[in-house]
Amino acid sequence: MMLGLRRLSPRRRLFVVVLASMAAVIVVVAVVASLLGSGGSASQDAPSAGAPAQDRPGPVLLVPGYGGSTGSLSVLAGRIRATGRAATVLHLPGTGTGSLIADAGVLNAAVDRALRGGAPSVDVIGYSAGGVATLVWARQDGGVHKARRVITLGSPFHGAQLASAATAFLPGACPVACQQLVPGSSLLTRLDATAVPARPRWLSLWTTDDQTVTPPDSARLAGALNVPIQSVCPAVQVSHSQLPTSPAVTAMVLQALGSGPVRAPTAADCG
Repeated sequence: MMLGLRRLSPRRRLFVVVLASMAAVIVVVAVVASLLGSGGSASQDAPSAGAPAQDRPGPVLLVPGYGGSTGSLSVLAGRIRATGRAATVLHLPGTGTGSLIADAGVLNAAVDRALRGGAPSVDVIGYSAGGVATLVWARQDGGVHKARRVITLGSPFHGAQLASAATAFLPGACPVACQQLVPGSSLLTRLDATAVPARPRWLSLWTTDDQTVTPPDSARLAGALNVPIQSVCPAVQVSHSQLPTSPAVTAMVLQALGSGPVRAPTAADCG
């Protein structure tokens, strides 16, 4: 090869060297693309590093909404226990109207206790403002590496007009959590800056009948499987407070908590 090059004119020699270099680059690119292609398709189905295995369901933790009431979530927890899973409704500090960041800390402590106790994974259900606290946890406490799946019900990820009205007309009646749920608050702005990571798998459900979280699609979360109930079950009427007890919502939640893949709900889930 070198001997043949010496016999060529300088211009032809340069042309041959450039062609050979381009061919080498093309081969390298093709090899790298092949490796990335084979690995990429596999990684779509495989859990990311440190993420719980999807086929090993563990206990379910339920996070109450604004005010901290556990009644309706206790009904949903009972339905989950009937499937053989452990389910615990968390009790938020104070009256459940304090900082959603503190609520996220309560959730993180409960998750860590479960995992230290030998749980193979943890699933989390956040109702209303409890879903926002769950998102805070997923971002600031490494929840994306701890939870197998997350389900949120009517959670105002982009705020609620009711909170805006409270701060405008009755400022003293709008405690910390209320202030954090005002559209455009510093907390919501930080959370809205980036999409929810691919792990854990996240299902956000809400009802178009919601008159508490307005607009209802404030529950839409980038990166999640977003499902308004009426897009699947047009005839179903569900208020905000009925989300944890609605048979249709319960069917969708139980499917998402199963060992199979999380899928978009169908009419069969309407009951």
